[in-house]
Formats: sequence, C-alpha cells, structure tokens
Amino acid sequence: MMKPLTRVPELVVGFDTETTGLDVTREQAISYGFCLYRYGQPVDVQHFFVLPERPISEGARRVHGLSRDDLETKRASHDVLSVAQGVRRAVALLDQVYDEGGFVVGANVRRFDLAMLRHTSVALSREEGVGPFDPDHLRIIDVIENDLAIDPGRAVRPRRSLTYLCAHYGVSTGGHDAAGDARAAVEVLIEQVVRVNAGQRELGLLPPR
Repeated sequence: MMKPLTRVPELVVGFDTETTGLDVTREQAISYGFCLYRYGQPVDVQHFFVLPERPISEGARRVHGLSRDDLETKRASHDVLSVAQGVRRAVALLDQVYDEGGFVVGANVRRFDLAMLRHTSVALSREEGVGPFDPDHLRIIDVIENDLAIDPGRAVRPRRSLTYLCAHYGVSTGGHDAAGDARAAVEVLIEQVVRVNAGQRELGLLPPR
C-alpha cells in the first residue's frame, strides 16, 4: 500500500472529464478540465467541450446536466471541439505537464478519465490518424488512493468519491463541472498533505520522479 504524501509537488495539474457514460472502453468525454497549480497556487485553467460521436446516457446527463443541445449552445462562449480535436488537445496538455516535471492529480483519474482518453485515442487511431495515447508514463496522484493511505482502516468501506472528500477535507466541490472538479482535486490534495503534516501549511515540494 502506498504511503500518504507528505509534500505537494511544485507543479501539478488537476484533470477531470465529464462523459457520455461510465464504460471507459466505449464512452467518450464531452468536456475536459485542467487546473494548473505551481507552488500550491492556481496559475491556469483550461476547460473545453466536445461534441461526442455517441449519445449522452440519461444517467450521465443527470450527473453533469449536459445534453447535446447544451454543448451546441456553448459554442458562443467556449471551445467546442470534435472528439479527435479534444483528444489531441488533452494529450498535448498532459504531455506538456509531464515534460515540465509535473504531476497529474484527480479522483479515480487513472482508472476512469485517463483510461477513457486512452481507449478513445486507440479507436481514433484506426479511423482518423490520431496517435494512440498511453498514460502509463505520467506521474499520477489519485486523491482517493492517497486518502486510503492516510486512513488505511477504511479499506473495507465503500470508496469515497471526490464530492465526499471535498466535504471531508473542507474543500468547495466542483459541482460535476470538469474544470471545477479538476480544481477541487488539487485542493483536496493540498488539504490531505496539510493533515498529514498535523496542520502545518508551510508545504515543501515533492521532487519529480
């Protein structure tokens, strides 16, 4: 089992997606959110939307509140991309953070958001020439896994969601908005490190691996 993180990396990017459904092998992202932090402070936010090639399931729509018509309407104020364009932009941002020595932070981010991005990129590589994306090289911090490391006795309990962790660590939720949830994940990480350090907010840095 991993040990609780005791320091916050110099550079982290919160990453989250809203999607057409939960099956990472078939569904697609409809929005990507990135919130970049340096030395524990937010320095950039990027949030863009995607018109999916699949229908948005009713269950997913109830969570994030977005229909296809809503996505079309957002063209007036946001970037609304094709699936291939969304994958390219998301991968480029993640690779840029990696190249700068940064970490990707999220809730269930390896098994869900990054897994869906990988499967979508593989499908597109057969159709539109988008290179397949492999997230295994990324430096990843999952705040749900870190929470379990902080409190190992909770291993037999249901996995805590980002919404629950926000309440537990006193962070305002992202409201199932990709950029908001990306920010919330980083803020949860910071509060986790503060808690591990007995409330000390003079946070050091975790050197890149």
